[in-house]
Amino acid sequence: MGRKSQQRIIKRSETFQEPVLTMLGNKDSDIKNSPERVTLRKEIGLISACAIIIGNIIGSGIFISPKGVLEHTGSIGLALIIWVLGGGITVLGSLCYAELGVTIPKSGGDYSYAVEVFGGLPGFLLLWSGVLIMYPTTLAVISMTFSNYVLQPAFPECSPPYYASRILSTVCVLFLTWVNCFSVRWATRIQDIFTAGKLLALGVIIGVGMAQIYKGNYEELKPQNAFDFWMTPSFGQIALAFLQASFAFSGWNFLNYVTEELVEPRKNLPRAIFISIPLVTFVYTFTNIAYFTAMSPQELLSSNAVAVTFGEKLLGVMSWIMPISVALSTFGGINGYLFTSSRLCFSGAREGHLPSLLAMIHLKHCTPIPALLVFCSTTIIIMLVGETYTLINYVSFINYLCYGVTVLGLLVLRWKKPKAYRPIKVNLLIPVTYLIFWVFLLIFSLLSEPVVCGIGLIIILTGVPVYFLGVHWKNKPKCLLKLIDSMTIYGQKLCFVVFPQCDVSEEEATPLNHS
Repeated sequence: MGRKSQQRIIKRSETFQEPVLTMLGNKDSDIKNSPERVTLRKEIGLISACAIIIGNIIGSGIFISPKGVLEHTGSIGLALIIWVLGGGITVLGSLCYAELGVTIPKSGGDYSYAVEVFGGLPGFLLLWSGVLIMYPTTLAVISMTFSNYVLQPAFPECSPPYYASRILSTVCVLFLTWVNCFSVRWATRIQDIFTAGKLLALGVIIGVGMAQIYKGNYEELKPQNAFDFWMTPSFGQIALAFLQASFAFSGWNFLNYVTEELVEPRKNLPRAIFISIPLVTFVYTFTNIAYFTAMSPQELLSSNAVAVTFGEKLLGVMSWIMPISVALSTFGGINGYLFTSSRLCFSGAREGHLPSLLAMIHLKHCTPIPALLVFCSTTIIIMLVGETYTLINYVSFINYLCYGVTVLGLLVLRWKKPKAYRPIKVNLLIPVTYLIFWVFLLIFSLLSEPVVCGIGLIIILTGVPVYFLGVHWKNKPKCLLKLIDSMTIYGQKLCFVVFPQCDVSEEEATPLNHS
């Protein structure tokens, strides 16, 4: 497609699939400044890829509440073992995602793999739960954590006011949405800088902890004390502790959402995974060890912000570093979630599962502006509703359910397309082992939290009628199609977006043609 056709956009109307041509305007300056090809730019190198994974995994949780694992295990020693095992299971899952990512090198992560392996409806249900609840709710929680820690110095004796927290959260989300709309390069640079800041803050905690151990202040870590159980944990409690640790690692699959923007994805995707996951596991484990050099189990369990308590006990006048570190960590987390989750929306629209406007990118900046605006809007709405922390319980269950379905897809794909081109091919014991742990945790989650899991399933299943009405139903009334067309045209003119142009010469364009 040449320069002349850059004035056109392909707009899908009937069930988001029938192509229709429409004019977008003929501003010579805009066409002159637009790139040769309107497509998602490959601007994510290996360092930025690692920053996306690490930045999305490390949020506020490791700074604030690692006590979830401790209170279910009943001892420091078992809690540390659970943290290491949580990282180990994450490594198994990430190896499976590495194979899927290089076999099906399409943006969209879990959703794209589910569509490829299981078909439209299962893929749509993952998309529906992600776009409607999972990622906007997570974004809302992270942004409110950011605002609470920024405002805390101004309100040392109480929680920050409700409206002040919401306003600052909204401003933060709007600002980072603007950055992501304006430039992929800027967004990845922010991710690189703030990921480095997170690791530096955790490095301070680990360094201080190691200094404490060097001084001999490690009574709680001696084997006779570390495995001194104040309660005998049941299998159910161990499962819940493991679930807590697994959720602390959530975000490890987010690089798969932006595969098409990676430089040499079949090399850099697995490399980034192999670098990032072990690094995060190391950091998480040694951060918890550092905490126990300053606090007893009882002190840790009574703290609402473990890193802040740690700073107050050991850093003295420099204790202000900890709340600032949490704020910086969450700021980078918001940017990472916006950057990656908007590509899920973009991929869903490209498959015809969401309105076609969401599959379009800006003519000049080549960013998915409509998809970013959708996530920004839903996040702000959820923040204003005020039930965010209730929704996050359901999100955790849905998130973990998606992981298992995707890894199961790897086994199904091996069976359906045994001769497909796979630059990486993991041993089958890896996905099987992961799925055994997944089933184990899922069963105990259902038994221990039946209401939460039940509501999570209901949220997913609400997408079934939406799928049949919006996607499967082909013969929609002409008046409805005309309305959809009009809204799409208006959205295109407002955001100045077009469908990205595909380069069929790229190897990624036919990921499974070797089968």
